[in-house]
Amino acid sequence: MSFFPASLENLIDQFAALPGIGRKSAQRLAFHVLALPEENALAFANAITEARRSVHCCKICQNLTEGEVCSICQSDRRDKTTICVVSEPRDVLSIERGHEYNGTYHVLHGVLSPMSHVGPEDIRIKELLHRVAEEDVEEVIMATNPDTEGEATAMYISRLLKPFQVKVTRLAYGIPVGSNLEFADDATLNRAIEGRTEM
Repeated sequence: MSFFPASLENLIDQFAALPGIGRKSAQRLAFHVLALPEENALAFANAITEARRSVHCCKICQNLTEGEVCSICQSDRRDKTTICVVSEPRDVLSIERGHEYNGTYHVLHGVLSPMSHVGPEDIRIKELLHRVAEEDVEEVIMATNPDTEGEATAMYISRLLKPFQVKVTRLAYGIPVGSNLEFADDATLNRAIEGRTEM
């Protein structure tokens, strides 16, 4: 038996369906929304509706944008000969925060995952191959996560890119800055040794 009205239960269920939100957090969010002044609650609802209606994929890199082409692809300051391949749009933000990378991106919107029934046709691989075939690309950087699915996706795409004779690189992995060697696991230490650079 529910202690809350059906509409409140529905709101809690909608919040609970979001990633990383448990039932108690969903309840807190629902009560917060109910406590908002009506104009704030409507602004919140409108923001969701507007984002859902306006945001779509860039026709070049598949990143999220409101226009036909995103600001990174439009920029004349970006190095168009390099493409950094990431799994999700949020990964673009992570790399951009470092202010080091000046190339373009390609967002796959997922990774290969046979357990979740995600195959090559379910993510944006063919769009990447089209770009490499049509544009003057010299290097493709595989920046998928260093987990099983991310590694499998990077390997699969690197094999598909072989005929195009572009340089395919993988992000280096190793010891995080500011950490101690004693706390690093064996796989991380091995990656750090393999990816060592000359000083």
